[in-house]
Order: sequence, then structure tokens, then C-alpha cells
Amino acid sequence: MTESETIVVERMDGPAAAQAEAEFRLVYAEVFAEEPYEETPDSVDASFRGFRSQVRRATFRGALARTIGGEPVGIAYGYPLSPSTGWWDRLTTPVSDELRREDGRRTFGLMELAVRAPWRRLGVARRLHEAVLAETTVERVLLNARPDVAAAQAAYRSWGYRKVGEAHPWDGADLHDVMVLDLRADG
Repeated sequence: MTESETIVVERMDGPAAAQAEAEFRLVYAEVFAEEPYEETPDSVDASFRGFRSQVRRATFRGALARTIGGEPVGIAYGYPLSPSTGWWDRLTTPVSDELRREDGRRTFGLMELAVRAPWRRLGVARRLHEAVLAETTVERVLLNARPDVAAAQAAYRSWGYRKVGEAHPWDGADLHDVMVLDLRADG
């Protein structure tokens, strides 16, 4: 059995992810403490206050990767964007009304995708991505990615994401690439 085969990926709804918050937090805190993110304990606390409200959404989808022994190694989560989402308002250059149109079912917002360093380059991120999107009926996926994280950029592009703009996703955030993955052949 290879190392990647010893990793189990579990899909979760909001209540299940809420129960696994400590594992999501462990992965998040470790990965995003690294350069260039350099998150602090206070910023992790703030992120997980947001996580607690996100998991209460009926449409929340999460995925947690663990070793067979139960050690958390990766996370992914998000939810379909509502018609009133502010995501598109954060772009530095406006995009067309058609691109920014949301109806609560059109676009899955991938909020986080992270894998701890010892388990990178084993296909875990791809498996998490596939799990969180399994059985979805959305047309596309939207995410923000730092342009200075080459491995993440390369993975997203190899999976079919394309850059549609740049944004500061929250106040004080560095500039991120806004990327879209069309899930429909005609997209």
C-alpha cells in the first residue's frame, strides 16, 4: 500500500464538519502559519469564528483527509454562493454582469483547501477537491489563490482553473488571483 492509499478522505456536511472542527483547525493553523501566509493564533481564531457560521449553512460541504491512524492531513470546504455574495465586489477590476451573476446554485465558493507538508505531492489535495465537489450540480467553482504560492497555482491550473481577475478578499488581505473552474462542458 502506498502512502497516498493510507489516507482516507471523508466528505462532510456542516454538522459533521462542526464536530471535526479541531481537526480542520489543526490543519488550517499548521498550513497557514507557513510563509507566505504567516497566520497568527489570533487570525486563526478569527478564521474559525467564520468557520462556525459557515458550517451552519445548509449547503456547506467539507472534506477531511486523515491517515488510517486518524491523524488529520488535509481539509477542503465551501458552499454555493448566494445571489447577494460580496465575492465579486472585491475584484480590483470589475467583470461582466454575466460572470458575476449568482443564484445560490451556480457557483461553489471553495473557501479553503490545505494539506499539511508531510502529505503534499501525494494527490491528497486533488482527492479533497474531488470529494468536496462530488455530486454537486453547480456550473463552476470559484476560489481565491495567492499568486506567490507556485505549487497551489500549478495545481489549480492543471485541474482546469483559469484566472478571471484579482482581488483583496478581505480588508487588509494581499492581492489574490480569482480563479474559476467550469464544471460543464459548455461552460
